[in-house]
Amino acid sequence: MSDRRAYPSDLSDQEWAALEPLLPQAGVRGRPRETSLREVVNAVLYLLRTGCAWDYLPHDFPPSDTVYGYFRQWEAEGTLERLHATLRRRVREAEGRAAAPSAAVIDSQSVKSTERGGRLARLATMRARR
Repeated sequence: MSDRRAYPSDLSDQEWAALEPLLPQAGVRGRPRETSLREVVNAVLYLLRTGCAWDYLPHDFPPSDTVYGYFRQWEAEGTLERLHATLRRRVREAEGRAAAPSAAVIDSQSVKSTERGGRLARLATMRARR
């Protein structure tokens, strides 16, 4: 970890040990990676927790363009989806549950809002309450 003071959203050593092997490794070609992926993940977690804009990322994280670049790359390559699926499976198994859920719950409000979506759904809800 870097020399900076930790934020509450930072990964613990144990969390990083579980996450690191799931991230793409640096390629053998090109310039060696200089950015700590742990700090990139910590920066993304900070952004998600605080809701700040990319440009308002504190200066003790890697540059916001770098963090955003990794985030977009991981999103495009499906890395974030794989991380989520892997970690969800591990949590379910640790709780003694099946690795994949066997059922889903959809309530009538979810179905109603997806039929129209956005502003029209809110208008329909407001009219129904009258």
